[in-house]
Amino acid sequence: MTLLEPRTKATLIGGIAIVLWALLALFTTEVSTIPPFQLVSLCFSVAAIFSFAWIARRGIEAFRALRQPVGAWALGVGGLFGYHFFYFVALANAPAVDASLIAYLWPLFIVLFSAFLPGERLHWYHIAGALLGLCGAAVLVTKGQGFDFDPAYGLGYGAAMVCSILWSGYSVLNRRYRGVPVEAVCGFCAGAALLGFITHGVTEIWVMPDTGQWFAILGLGLGPVGAAFFVWDYGTKHGDIQVLGVASYGAPLLSTILLIGFGKADASPAVIAGCLLIVGGALLASIKMFRRKPVLQG
Repeated sequence: MTLLEPRTKATLIGGIAIVLWALLALFTTEVSTIPPFQLVSLCFSVAAIFSFAWIARRGIEAFRALRQPVGAWALGVGGLFGYHFFYFVALANAPAVDASLIAYLWPLFIVLFSAFLPGERLHWYHIAGALLGLCGAAVLVTKGQGFDFDPAYGLGYGAAMVCSILWSGYSVLNRRYRGVPVEAVCGFCAGAALLGFITHGVTEIWVMPDTGQWFAILGLGLGPVGAAFFVWDYGTKHGDIQVLGVASYGAPLLSTILLIGFGKADASPAVIAGCLLIVGGALLASIKMFRRKPVLQG
């Protein structure tokens, strides 16, 4: 029987997060009238509630997974909430295309920062693959029309850069806490939900979701803003962080394909070009993983 190497298996599990994040744009088109921090708090609440229920099935002893060092809690809650906080600050203070493009530097930063991890080596194909992916994401985000950074939006650009550094830093530093079980993420989601409600109460006015929006919020909390963070946690701790970084450019690719499939976006030569660049970059960065020999048992 042929089995996947543990590192490869963990990488594939982490890759599930990328597929789930691709659903984010599709779901959020249904909740565009909900204030952003209200949406974040509700989605993380759904994630926390369902993950706590999942842990509770194994008895009270399972909640020992929440007894983690302060550093692990700071990294987990700070990473989950901090990314969303600065992302929405960026969108509020800069054009969405520009802010999104800067924020999407995080896969490239993951690849670069991973060179500082023990046992990791940065090769030319990792960097080349990440740059190809970045080019592909730029084409998809800008729709091939290019972009023009205006210094007047400096606050938004700065927030977007902080956003990208925060998430890449969280993803790479997560390896330091590889002994922290994935179940602890439910506590991190609860912490992010609490900070979301506080920020919402200070900066926004509550908008009551309708029935369809509640279903969209449920879908977001179970998938892109829920399960995605659990599999990403496992993948970044035990998988190939460099491959995951480059493969993350697949999120805008899959997201664009879904939007086209559901009639919320149009196919164009720019989309095809962006797809080819992202797929090419991911394949290039994954050369070493594809060359690994499977473990044979049986």
